[in-house]
Amino acid sequence: MVYLRLILKALRMAGRYLSLVILLILALQCKPEKEQGGETEQDIQKAFEFASNPVIVRQQEVRTLEPGASAPDFKLPGTDGKYHSLGDYRDAKALVIIFTCNHCPTAQAYEDRIKNIAADYQSKGVQVIAISPNSPLGLLYEELGYSDLGDTFEEMVLRAEDKDFNFPYLYDGDDQKVSLAYGPVATPHAFVFDAGRILRYVGRIDGSEKPGTANAEDLRNAIDLVLAGEPVPEPVTKTFGCSTKWGWKVEMRKKIDKEWQEKEVVLNELNTDEISRLFQNESDKLRLINIWATWCGPCRLEYPEFIVLQRMFGARDFEFISLSADALTVKDKALEFLKKAQSAVPNYIATTDDKYALIEAVDPEWIGALPYTVLLEPGGKVVWRHQGEADFRELKKAIVEHPMIGRVY
Repeated sequence: MVYLRLILKALRMAGRYLSLVILLILALQCKPEKEQGGETEQDIQKAFEFASNPVIVRQQEVRTLEPGASAPDFKLPGTDGKYHSLGDYRDAKALVIIFTCNHCPTAQAYEDRIKNIAADYQSKGVQVIAISPNSPLGLLYEELGYSDLGDTFEEMVLRAEDKDFNFPYLYDGDDQKVSLAYGPVATPHAFVFDAGRILRYVGRIDGSEKPGTANAEDLRNAIDLVLAGEPVPEPVTKTFGCSTKWGWKVEMRKKIDKEWQEKEVVLNELNTDEISRLFQNESDKLRLINIWATWCGPCRLEYPEFIVLQRMFGARDFEFISLSADALTVKDKALEFLKKAQSAVPNYIATTDDKYALIEAVDPEWIGALPYTVLLEPGGKVVWRHQGEADFRELKKAIVEHPMIGRVY
């Protein structure tokens, strides 16, 4: 009996040691990859740490890469939080590089077709990469009338998330060296390279911009021929789209900004009946109205963004109207603020001292807090309203995605 107890005790001790051995093995297996010779996700993110810094680029002749040329190397930041280089895709049987961007209506018209190309050819060993060539310095507010976003890296990240891009979307807007090497003339502009990274096709995606009217036939045909090892009969085609925004366009931007700054700013008076008609929107445009006051801090801070909206969408069926809720006795002060804000839009101030009469004239759903912003269709139907500081990304989307505006031609 004594021997039996000793044997059981020994087995229990052995079991404890065995448990410790198993735990030690599991701990070793769970060590970060870096200790086993690789990089952890934290290492990759730390190594990325990209902050965009667009610079003025020297004006120069831009030549589009010709068939037979080798693919220029690149290392560019992507919206996925990683750097991408040409060598990363060395195993691809064909490489499709499409220069595109956020703001261009033609580029947006082709986004779904690019996604379909990436999905349809992934199993065939084809890698699709999109590169935004545009310098944010060369882009005017007046060129953003078909989008809620510009072409900064940060805005590219938002667009990639919104559209759930299934391909790398890379930024070359800082110095544009990669874009200058490839020479895209417009967005979108497609380049197809074979397995040896020799250019076999450069040009359009297809010949019909409007979504639903084509299926990227030119690009698909070129990819199919490259995969088959056959020559592309028409290796160069013209491409229609928005011109590449090179970093030497800053003088044009200064000129347009100066012209806006020199526009006359006036402040007219409206009574409550006229204000009611203003909100009935008897125009043929989408009308955005912001009610503000000089004593309202948030109003003053956000107001310049409304002027940006007018500059963005003013050439479309859109108008921004400013309505001051200041007392008529401080009209001069309100006008002074509007001039500093370069508010060259229809500016009005209410003549009534009865703020509750003003509230009823504007919108019975408005409880009276400032700022207050309303987007109206012709006839006065409310599309979007917000009390308090506006979410301008949300507002831009409400404008550009309205049927009267739209993202494409």
